[in-house]
Amino acid sequence: MTNSQTTQPNQPVRLSQLSHGAGCACKLGSAELSAVLRSLVPYADPAVLIDASTSDDAAVYRIDESRALVATVDFFTSIVDDPYDFGRIAAANALSDVYAMGARPRFALSLVGFPRDLLGSGILEEIIRGGGDIALEAGIAVIGGHSVDDAEPKFGMCVIGEADPALITRNSGALAGDVLVLTKPIGTGVIATAIKRGIASDDAVRDAVACMTTLNRGAAEAMLRVGVSAATDVTGFGLLVHLRNMLRASGVAAIVDAGAVPLLPETAELAAAGCMSGGTRRNLEDVSPDVAWDDALTEVQRLLICDAQTSGGLLIAVPAERVDALIAELTSELTPVAVIVGRVVQGSVGSITVTA
Repeated sequence: MTNSQTTQPNQPVRLSQLSHGAGCACKLGSAELSAVLRSLVPYADPAVLIDASTSDDAAVYRIDESRALVATVDFFTSIVDDPYDFGRIAAANALSDVYAMGARPRFALSLVGFPRDLLGSGILEEIIRGGGDIALEAGIAVIGGHSVDDAEPKFGMCVIGEADPALITRNSGALAGDVLVLTKPIGTGVIATAIKRGIASDDAVRDAVACMTTLNRGAAEAMLRVGVSAATDVTGFGLLVHLRNMLRASGVAAIVDAGAVPLLPETAELAAAGCMSGGTRRNLEDVSPDVAWDDALTEVQRLLICDAQTSGGLLIAVPAERVDALIAELTSELTPVAVIVGRVVQGSVGSITVTA
């Protein structure tokens, strides 16, 4: 949207048109990020239990024998046009990293980038209100934050959580024989692209927003009750890259059934129409050297399983003898889905076989 468009008083502002990329699809790709992080100098501190070295969802710092801080930060450009929903989605997405570690969020700080010439429109207030409402749903307060003048609106949160160090759910504990369970359907990247193009139906937007604003709290509580090997949340790097991070950290491989991966309504149709984000295409390019693809899978199907998610579900590795209990607990927590999508196997570390 041009400056002349944003200053016309009677023209509604479509947040998706102010963003170069939608939601988590605007993030640096996994390979790009890895290259940047090579310059990060590690600091030896025995209290640091989890740092960036395993690409886990949050940092963990031990306070004492029974308490550890779990810290994460996440922000992005708008994935929807409604500012209140944008705020809710961004907050749920930030909280997800804490839930993925099996931790309890304690408080949050807001991060805002917003164009000064749109102040007074009420848009930023709605974004902040949406984020605050999700924080209240999570049972925490937003106690501060930071803002900058930015032509491209961005919103997110730094979330601080707490957990028993012995009960942290890492991405590095997956074992051969574990079953892979997913708790939300895939497709938010496709639908976000359709929103930007103005072709997403009201129903598709409603379903995607409902999914993205569902906290992963219930899924986290379910996996803690059952006892699982590993977990990660599925966001901008897509299902396969997040899985590969888990496999590399755990020293194992996996088989994924593409046909079992659940999709949001209308996702397949929109994907076939070409609604694929740049982030999704980067994910596919990044992960493909480590994937043995079933020849029956089309390019669209391969892209779908790499779709750049925003506020996605948890991907959980659970011992086979506990998978029924986990699915029962997830169902009782009303998670959007509770679906087996693959299994962990011995093999070349980080490799994935995708079947049709």
